[in-house]
Order: sequence, then C-alpha cells, then structure tokens
Amino acid sequence: MTVEADTGRLKTEADEPGWEVDPDDEWGVAVIATVGRQLKLRREAVGMRAADFGKAVGYGEDMVYKIEGGKRIPRQDYLDRADEVLGAGGLIAATWEDVKKVRYPKKVRELGKLEEKAVEIGVYECNSVHGLLQTSDHARTLFEAAQPPYSQDDVERMVAARLARQSVFDRDPAPSIHFVLEEAVVRRPVGGTMVWRQQLERLLEVGRLRNVTFQVMPTKSDAHPGLDGKIELLKFPDGTAVGRSDGAFNGRPLTDPKQLRILELRYGTIRAQALPPRESLAFIEQLLGET
Repeated sequence: MTVEADTGRLKTEADEPGWEVDPDDEWGVAVIATVGRQLKLRREAVGMRAADFGKAVGYGEDMVYKIEGGKRIPRQDYLDRADEVLGAGGLIAATWEDVKKVRYPKKVRELGKLEEKAVEIGVYECNSVHGLLQTSDHARTLFEAAQPPYSQDDVERMVAARLARQSVFDRDPAPSIHFVLEEAVVRRPVGGTMVWRQQLERLLEVGRLRNVTFQVMPTKSDAHPGLDGKIELLKFPDGTAVGRSDGAFNGRPLTDPKQLRILELRYGTIRAQALPPRESLAFIEQLLGET
C-alpha cells in the first residue's frame, strides 16, 4: 500500500491545489475525461472498489472519483502507481504523455504553440526578463512575489510551463530570435545575488547563440516607442504573423497587416536605439563582474 510518507494519511484535494480542470479548456477537459474513464474501466475490470484502490495508491476515495470523473488532473506518480496496482503493463502510465500536454494553463500552451511554429520572434521587455530567457529560480521568485499569493503547487506548475517554452532554442532549424531588454530589467537583483548572477549568465548563454540577437536599452537613452509597454512579434513560414503590444491596440493579439506594420516599425525603432548586440553582451559581462 502506498500512502503519504510516514503518516498513513491518504491525499486529498487540499494536498494538491492547482490540479483542477479548467472548464473553459475544451481540449484539456476532453483529455482528462478520457484518461479518467480509462482508469475507471481498468479498476472495475479487476473488481477493485474505489476506496480500496485509493488506499493502494495513497489517495482518498473522493479524489479517486474526481480523477475518474475528469474533474481533477492526475499527477504522474498517481498514474504510475495506478498502472502498477491495476497491472496495466505501462498503458496507464503512458497516458501521462497526453496529460502533461494539458497540465499547463491554456494561455501558456497557446503561446508555446505559436513560438514552436514561428520562424522569427521579436521581443521588447521593459518590466522583467522575458519568459524565454528566465532561469527556473528567477521565474519562481517572480511567481512567488505575486499578490494575492499563488499556492506553491501553482508556482511550480507555472515555472515548469515557462521552462517548457524554452525548448524553442532546441529547434532545428532554429528560429531567428531578437530580444531587447531595458537596462533596469537586467540590473534588478531578483531573488538575491546568486539567482541574479545565474540569470545574467543565462542571458550571456542565450545571447551568444547564432540564431539569437540580444540587446540592452540604456536607461540614459532618449524616448522610444516601447515606453508604454512590451512588444512581441511572431512570424510564421506561410508569411503570416501575430503581434501584441501592451501600449497599443489594448494589448490584444493582432493579425491585421496594417497593425502589424505599425508594431514592426516601433520594434525596429527600438532595436535601432538599443545598444548593439556585442556591446549589450559586454554590458552583461560588466554587471557580472560587479556582483
């Protein structure tokens, strides 16, 4: 029997906050409902009651019913234990490959899909290091600073989602990616000295990739089109594009060619005013030397 370590207490919803199914996420609802149905059919096929099954995997009966009913997202260890208890020969454990795709929030998944398809990505950030550049500790610190606070489970979920997006750097062929960060962003010691150093080292690592252009906008620079918010531009192989700007068009996604041209003009002006890539990397190295 597998139970919570040393306590004999079966896990309940209170032990796993943040694993509820988002009812507005149609694909997520469908995937979790299918996995839950498979779990129930397997359990019933071996003649095992929900309460007994729950004890065997370390979860309360109510949680078992909610997972089987598609109301809760099962963790990987739950699926692994269920596979062993029900003698499924790896079939239940394998469903984690589908579950993990819908584990992250819908908006994060949609953004990740766009980044996976893009052949060119352009980003200007004025408030924080962009998610594609963040280390796990930097991202965790930002999420933990939110008010009202997220549960620790939600924090880890969002950190994992953010890091998963960084697989864009491993694509082959690699997309062309351009970053412009305000000087204040890279100077802010988020998480303390060690976390900050690791973040600066990460900026250098990514900025030296052949397909990446990294620039810093000096605080002493004159006014530029990015002062009212961040800008993101993604271009795709078929010639289409998606853009967004916090300060223009209410921050909503844009696909209209005329509006995209405006964003491209603004982004191009920002890049022209920022430090050149080589000077930007030298600036980050200088900051590292000062820490």
